[in-house]
Amino acid sequence: MNKNLKIVLFGFLIWLIPFAASFFIYPLKTPMYSLFESIMSVLIAVAAMIFSYFYFRDIKTNFVVEGIIVGIAWFIIAIVIDLVMFLPASPMHMNFNDYMMTIGVKYLIIPVVTIGTGYVAAVMGRRYYE
Repeated sequence: MNKNLKIVLFGFLIWLIPFAASFFIYPLKTPMYSLFESIMSVLIAVAAMIFSYFYFRDIKTNFVVEGIIVGIAWFIIAIVIDLVMFLPASPMHMNFNDYMMTIGVKYLIIPVVTIGTGYVAAVMGRRYYE
């Protein structure tokens, strides 16, 4: 699969998995808000880890740089999709500051996971090839 297509597809899936799961756990949002937010964070981390594995499986060099690039790309993809859904004209309207403080900041998990994965791959790759 083309690397750019993989970045876009995986970025979309990293956004989609927690979004879809949120419909099932939404009843927790009001009575157990902290639990709801914690589950969402864990789902983002799990999705980022799964797709980082599939992305880095085909990467042979520049692991940390790849982690930075793909992490930023996936972060931007998730934010852009959400902003379309949370713009003033949408039924889920939320102002930008509230969005970033409650939802957007969670997406920083994505570059943390990808950069960490890139670093681990770089260290393990050096040990493997030495």
